[in-house]
Amino acid sequence: MQSEATSCPSPAPGRNLTSGLLPTPSGFCLSPTLALTELPFTPPLPESLSCSLTLPAASQSPGIARAATRTILRAHGLTELEDAAVQVVSELTACACRFSPSAQVYVSLRYRDGAMRVTLYDDHPRHANVHLGAACEMYRGVTLQVLDKVVRACDGEWGIGGARAPAPG
Repeated sequence: MQSEATSCPSPAPGRNLTSGLLPTPSGFCLSPTLALTELPFTPPLPESLSCSLTLPAASQSPGIARAATRTILRAHGLTELEDAAVQVVSELTACACRFSPSAQVYVSLRYRDGAMRVTLYDDHPRHANVHLGAACEMYRGVTLQVLDKVVRACDGEWGIGGARAPAPG
């Protein structure tokens, strides 16, 4: 699903604009961060971390994913996870960009029940030949040796497997 806000409709008579988007005389909306408000900023809770990124399967994407992960974790007060999570995201993104036959990869960050979950989807197809599939999985595993060490140091788990890609919309 794609959403865009390029202009605001006029409010109904007597209706207060408290949604955060304020119309300007030109009819365009101002960012909610620019709107005057009496409400104090409340940082999101760690348990509300649920962010996803779609990135190009390109060499610059691991750096973009690292920067986004740092910002997201800091905003959610999860700075103690920052070093390990940034390394995990970077390793997974680099591997996916290397193997993905499509033009993009999808990164998902979640925090639930005191655990960080990083999921990365690429469009690398399952191999029909079992031996070729095992060799491909082994090659990815070797490529992700740094990830393995980081996750083990954090008493975590990781794996590679076929999964349904996230649904568009």
